[in-house]
Amino acid sequence: MSKLWGGRFTKQTNRLVEQYTASIGFDKLLAEEDVQGSLAHVSMLGKCGILPEEDVEKIKEGLHTVLGQIRRGEVEYSIENEDIHMNIEKQLIDEIGSVGGKLHTGRSRNDQVATDMHLYLRKRVVEFVGLLHDLQEALLEQARANRETILPGYTHLQRAQPILFAHHLMAYVSMFQRDIERLQDSYRRINVLPLGAGALAGTTFPIDRHYVAEQLHFDSVYENSLDAVSDRDFIIEFLADASILMMHLSRLSEELVLWSSTEFRFVELDDAFCTGSSIMPQKKNPDVPELVRGKTGRVYGNLMGLLTVLKSLPLAYNKDMQEDKEGMFDTVETLQGALKLFAPMMATMKVNSGQMRDAVNKDFSNATDIADFLANKGMPFRQAHEVIGKTVLYCIQNNKFLLDLTLEEFKQFSSLFDESIYDVLQPEAVVNARNVYGGTASSQVAAAIGRAEAKLAATADWVVEYTEKSK
Repeated sequence: MSKLWGGRFTKQTNRLVEQYTASIGFDKLLAEEDVQGSLAHVSMLGKCGILPEEDVEKIKEGLHTVLGQIRRGEVEYSIENEDIHMNIEKQLIDEIGSVGGKLHTGRSRNDQVATDMHLYLRKRVVEFVGLLHDLQEALLEQARANRETILPGYTHLQRAQPILFAHHLMAYVSMFQRDIERLQDSYRRINVLPLGAGALAGTTFPIDRHYVAEQLHFDSVYENSLDAVSDRDFIIEFLADASILMMHLSRLSEELVLWSSTEFRFVELDDAFCTGSSIMPQKKNPDVPELVRGKTGRVYGNLMGLLTVLKSLPLAYNKDMQEDKEGMFDTVETLQGALKLFAPMMATMKVNSGQMRDAVNKDFSNATDIADFLANKGMPFRQAHEVIGKTVLYCIQNNKFLLDLTLEEFKQFSSLFDESIYDVLQPEAVVNARNVYGGTASSQVAAAIGRAEAKLAATADWVVEYTEKSK
């Protein structure tokens, strides 16, 4: 089979070279975007008088035919045609004849593939913002249902201070809000059109790049043709955003694994999101959060891989840049799987509030409040800290908790103690004493939920607007 670029060559390409250099095995995922970009390009060629209208209409008709074949799975891709662009062009020529060869007028595969990836990635960014919205909604639903549920808050994985479970969940709502905002901000840099840059220097044809940008709903065009074909910052930024997002999912996954264990028994994941053991019939394994935790590493690897590919490349396009796609596609698939599972898994999670409360009652996470109690009575905090340390040690040695002590026992450590210490040490009092913006007090958590709900509504509106814009 002769190559579309074969005029300069005297030999057929070595079969192993074809197999090694072909990208059609993965860039076929860009098929619809490739046709989308070609339709806008050929319309522009007609508008600018570069191609006669008869040819333009015939090419458009052929492209729509090919698009239908792609969607029905009727196109047989070939490594002899190397990549998605040449496979589609070959299919078009087979469909409408040699006039199909005019489609490539005024463009190169270099600016064509860059355009395809911009089109592809902006759709995925909108999709992920929508999926994060769904996950936040599930977390908010659990937070609203657990506004009175108290559990130990941890530092160093040691019980630290009592907090509302809703407050804990809202921490992840905040993390995912930052993920949403990063993705939304990245859309501005993704939504820039490279088409018209040619191979690297532009084209001799009198094209109208801004017309193409308008047809494809791009906000702007690249200012420099060299930059247009060699820029992969937008993919690196997506991979970095995805890495941070996966890190957040991994942290939540780790807590779900711990909380659902027999040692904690704070939550129970729905059977639909767990698996069993081939030998131990009693097992219920949290495989989804474990796999999300494990798959985080591959997303990090995709980011580091592309950074490494690009670090020494001279301008403009180099074949190395073919390596930009597989990591991007893999990251997209990984995020899709994780986010589509996480929202319903969190929504159906059962919370064992009694077990959480029991954990709070059997620890010393209210000790800080005794120190604050003494400090409010005039004792320097550092001295109060030492007093409470000795009080806790006494409790450990006598197999007691702070609320088990009599007032006489408290007074062994300071004469400033009085009957009000028992009110101070109640878990509800400890929680509600943190009544500062962003704190765990009930009123502050209720306010945080209200603010998050407003942001959730704004995100939903953004997804609707940009879904339409990214078509």
